[in-house]
Amino acid sequence: MLSLKSSTRTLFKSTSVAASSIGAIRTNVTKLALPDLEYDYGALEPHISAKINEIHHTKHHQAYTQNYNIAVEQAAEASVKGEAKKLIELQKAINFNAGGYVNHCLFWKNLSPEKQFGGQPPAEDSEFAKKIIEQYGSLENLKTLTNSKLAGIQGSGWAFIVKNKDNGGALDVVTTSNQDTVTGPLVPLVAIDAWEHAYYLQYQNVKADYFKAIWNVINWKEAEKRYLIN
Repeated sequence: MLSLKSSTRTLFKSTSVAASSIGAIRTNVTKLALPDLEYDYGALEPHISAKINEIHHTKHHQAYTQNYNIAVEQAAEASVKGEAKKLIELQKAINFNAGGYVNHCLFWKNLSPEKQFGGQPPAEDSEFAKKIIEQYGSLENLKTLTNSKLAGIQGSGWAFIVKNKDNGGALDVVTTSNQDTVTGPLVPLVAIDAWEHAYYLQYQNVKADYFKAIWNVINWKEAEKRYLIN
């Protein structure tokens, strides 16, 4: 039988190993970083104001980034400690904030100032444009359908124009709640944020005007690139 003194030494040794393991986990966790925008905050005006973009990027997107990093670090510690219940609780925070991070990365990339190529439709002879015409008759019809889907979102969420790889590359419009994102066979081509923070400072409660205005700065070149490489 171990003496009290010996047991105490063993306990402190085990505690030290656990602390060391947690320290190593913290060091090895890969953290997300807030991406820089490819344009100035005011570059999407008058359709999306500089103030909205600044707050949206530096406050909301940054919060999803930071909260994801915190939750992942806490989950790593909980895993080392064998805290299964805490891992389950943290998974919700990880999913929500990871979705917020990914969705916003897509959102910023599929926007572009009008003076560059924001709002410019795909070239008529492109494979992407032909697919749009084949399925929807015109780009305007696709926009109208997307706006209808956006208007139907209850609360907060997103609308995505996607390429469905399980359906011969068909173009579909889908919506998600909160910060849920599209995965699996659905490749997001255009992501539109329907959360109030994306429009309220400028459009207040008339979100339909925001849904119409955003098409003026949609980066169809980026959407086409995603369509072709996926």
